[in-house]
Order: sequence, then structure tokens, then C-alpha cells
Amino acid sequence: MTVETRQLMDPAFFSRLESIELRARGIVEGFLQGLHRSPFVGFSVEFASHREYAPGDDLRHVNWKLYARQKRLYVKEFDAETNLNLYILLDISRSMECAHGGVSKLDYGSALAAALAHLALKQRDAVGITLLADEVVQHLDPKAKPQQLDEVLRIIALTKVRPVSNAERALPQAAELARHRGLVVLISDLFDDLEAIVRGLEHLKFKNHEVLVFHLFDPWERRLPLDGKIRFRDMETGEELTTQAEGIREEYLRRVDRWCGEIERECLNRGIDRVELTTDQPLDKALLDYLVRRARSY
Repeated sequence: MTVETRQLMDPAFFSRLESIELRARGIVEGFLQGLHRSPFVGFSVEFASHREYAPGDDLRHVNWKLYARQKRLYVKEFDAETNLNLYILLDISRSMECAHGGVSKLDYGSALAAALAHLALKQRDAVGITLLADEVVQHLDPKAKPQQLDEVLRIIALTKVRPVSNAERALPQAAELARHRGLVVLISDLFDDLEAIVRGLEHLKFKNHEVLVFHLFDPWERRLPLDGKIRFRDMETGEELTTQAEGIREEYLRRVDRWCGEIERECLNRGIDRVELTTDQPLDKALLDYLVRRARSY
């Protein structure tokens, strides 16, 4: 993969995410409670500070050792936030290397994955990543440890692309690795059999995950902004087709729109958010726009 770890870290971009909270819409499992709703009320909390006792406070939280020293009653206060499990699924099949727009879908998707990981870890959520193509190629279980972002970036930077995709195999494998309920983010161009993709998404929904799909396009793929003689090449099979852009553009755009519409309907029918992005869109603006829309839906 051409992306180096340092290229995925853009401090200026990350600084713009500071006021945005990535929240789970559904109930999530975790070790802290509050920021996200959890089925484990009070399951685990972290000590934050002391404050002076007030009538009605739970006596179980009184620090009796501190009372013995100072002869005043203080109660312990705790941080209570739910730890979301964020599973990032990044497509590393060869079609993701398309780069007519100046940056490849793979580099764009990798930067998006890095930004989401940073955002989640900033709010003490657990982040994991799964790289997939014809099967699951690499997997890192979600953790909220400080060095987790480095691990995510290392896996992205060092894993090589695979020749083909196979959603029929890879998505169910990824679903089985997402063991605890959380938010699953699929970053892919979805260049695969639609029925296989839908079955894979249904597998994730069956395991009670919230699912979000970032559907990536090169602008050339989405809009065909070319004139004259062009040659199409399937990056996964190597098959080529030469034709005139003007002669096919209208039908090409109609079919792409129809395909995107089919994917959108399948996602909507299953309560899945689909966000379409082209690699010529500024990533920070695209991500922030979506997160703002998401926050307003609560």
C-alpha cells in the first residue's frame, strides 16, 4: 500500500473534529456509561474526583479513609461514559486503487478510517479495524488504549492490496469478528455483487450492530467527465474495453445512477446510513457535514 502512517495523520484536520461527538444511535455494549446508552447500567466506571458529602448521597461512595484523616465526609465521583465499539471495515481490493481524481479511493478511504479512529479514541471509545477483499486480510480487535491509533495506522500502511473482492465471503467473516454490539463502518467502492453485499450487511444487522457505509467513487467513475476515445480497464480482472465517451456517457450515467439508487434503497430498508463520497471532495468537510447531520438526528 502506498499510504505511509505519517500521511494518515493530518493535525489540522483532526483539530477540526474536537467538537464533534460520534454517537451510536442504538444501544451499545461497553464498560462505561453515559455518552452512549448502554444495557449495563453502572457496569463499570472510572474514579474522577472527590466532593464534599451532601445529605442524600449514597453512603457506599463515602471515602472513609479520607474521613479518618480529615474528619470531614467526602464522596467519590466517577466518570460514567459508555465505551462504544467501533469496527472499521476497509476494502483493500485492487479496484480501490483507481486514482483518476488525483488520489486513490484506497488512500482516501484510509485517511477516512484514520480520522474516524482518532475521533472515537478521543472520546474514549474502543476502535478496531478489519481489512477485507476476497476474505478478511487483517483484523485488530477494538480497544480504547492510547496506542490503538498507532496500531490501526500501522496495519493500514503495511497491508498490501488484494487482486479481487468477494463480499460473499469477506463480509460474513468480518461480522463474526465483530463480537460485541457497536457501530460498524464499511468503507468501500462496493464493486461486487449487490446481493452478496446486502447479505453481508444483513449479517451485521442480525448481530445488532448499527451499520454505516461510506460508498467511495473516483470522480471519473461517477461522472465520466472525459471526451474522445477512452479505454476502460477492470482493475480486478484486467478486462479492457475501448469506446467513445460521448457515445456512452448518457447510458453510463443512467446505469451508475440506477445502481446507486438500488444500493441506497437496500440500505434504507435496513436502517443503514449510506454516505456517497467522491475522492475530489475535501475529506474533512465531507466527514464533518455527515457528523453534523448525524448529531442533529438525535
